[in-house]
Amino acid sequence: MLRWLMAVLSHSCFVRRGGSMFYAVRTGRRTGVYRTWAECQEQVNKFPSASFKKFASEKDAWSFVRAGLPEPQQQAEPAEAFGPPTLTQETGSQREDPELNTLYYSTYKRPYEPYGQSTNEEQIAKRVKHDEVRSVCSTPTVSEDKFSYMGDFAVVYTDGCCTGNGHNRARAGIGVYWGPGHPLNTSERLPGRQTNQRAEIHAACKAIEQAKSQNIKKLIIYTDSKFTIKGITGWVDNWKTNGWRTSSGGSVINKEDFERLDNLAKDMEIQWMHIPGHAGFQGNEEADRLAREGARKQKC
Repeated sequence: MLRWLMAVLSHSCFVRRGGSMFYAVRTGRRTGVYRTWAECQEQVNKFPSASFKKFASEKDAWSFVRAGLPEPQQQAEPAEAFGPPTLTQETGSQREDPELNTLYYSTYKRPYEPYGQSTNEEQIAKRVKHDEVRSVCSTPTVSEDKFSYMGDFAVVYTDGCCTGNGHNRARAGIGVYWGPGHPLNTSERLPGRQTNQRAEIHAACKAIEQAKSQNIKKLIIYTDSKFTIKGITGWVDNWKTNGWRTSSGGSVINKEDFERLDNLAKDMEIQWMHIPGHAGFQGNEEADRLAREGARKQKC
């Protein structure tokens, strides 16, 4: 039985040493999709009945994670920051940088960690009872104040949308979702220039402002905007150093928006989580709904 299990895991989880792979943790210390074996190993090493698998595509990895999540509160979990940021010039109609591969970012940076050695992987595999066990996942716990927490971090979902993005009659809205029926759930029309990128940034700003109003110091922000995450965790520092100029020498289009987000985030411990949009995750779907409702409202 052990030999069979080892053979299955070796084939499904640990094939292809090179290339861009995705490590999906369905059951572990933190469920989610990771970009390196070292990060995956931290979540499953010595964890009872850990469930994890290696995939060639992000979509398949997320499907594996979601298959073990209970309905309706499907959640995505973090994978640590991967590699140094690469500066690109954003445009008004660009939703997000299509080349971004990082799935999770925090307010601190970590160097790239290489794939683990096969001996370490085999040691982890021996501790796994079955690769397809039912998940007992780390969904947020709801406290008496109606906020959801992962550890001591409050959890919030943000989203922005814009109909007719890039056109004169564009309408943008922001959505902030704290939980079912939460009094701080927000649906607002975006003030000022109507673009999708600004809506995504301002939704995150709104969530941080609300957290501060409740004396929340540690916050997990789920967003499907890699542009926002990459901007606040990597690009902003370089832009400030370069006098708010991009690597090509042009002006940063969303300077004021990122300045606001950067100032709000300074005295907060924030973990920025990327979650796939329109993939059935309840928090993200609710934030998207609120953002679309906001876009239909009149400007303040």
